[in-house]
Amino acid sequence: MLFILVGLSLLSYLLGSIPTAIWYGDRYHGMDIRQHGSGNAGATNTFRVLGKKAGCFVLFVDAFKGFAAASLATVLYSFNLVDWQTCVTLKILFGFLAIIGHLLPVFCDFKGGKGVATTLGMVIALHPQAALVSSLVFLLVFAISHYVSLGSMVTSLVFPLLLQFEVFGKELPILIYFGFIISFLVIFTHRKNIGRIISGTENRMYLIPRKGRL
Repeated sequence: MLFILVGLSLLSYLLGSIPTAIWYGDRYHGMDIRQHGSGNAGATNTFRVLGKKAGCFVLFVDAFKGFAAASLATVLYSFNLVDWQTCVTLKILFGFLAIIGHLLPVFCDFKGGKGVATTLGMVIALHPQAALVSSLVFLLVFAISHYVSLGSMVTSLVFPLLLQFEVFGKELPILIYFGFIISFLVIFTHRKNIGRIISGTENRMYLIPRKGRL
């Protein structure tokens, strides 16, 4: 069992390490996405630099990385190798390792993105209802502010608060604690964005381009 857990942990990290934005940009546009826009190897910068088609692809794959890694624990549960509480704990472990892989990808000199999309995929695997509400909050904040970074930070805080106040019923304490850890991690990786939002220099994005706006 120990070897299985070590193997799945390594697989989770490697899944997260898949540098979707970097490989897509190099394969279809002959560029390193990290040298353009914000320099971030994630979905938001891909949307900004390469357009909606590329951005949607990167968003989906990066989210799937987190979902697939966390779901590895469900496989163990389905074979009765672990109980449900252990399954949830392993979902958190494997999902977190995927996020670390996205932040520090072994395939690209440990320089990756901010992990928001991968975190979203992991959250969907952990708690679909809270993930849905959090996603709606993101869309609302983004629609009002046009800041993806602000929407991401607010959403990361909403998720653990939904669990803390038992909106969907009694939750496992480890899930609540981890929710706040993820919130801290997302806010920490967006610390430069916070400074730009305060100074008014943060880039805005629009779902529907305005007239005269590229």
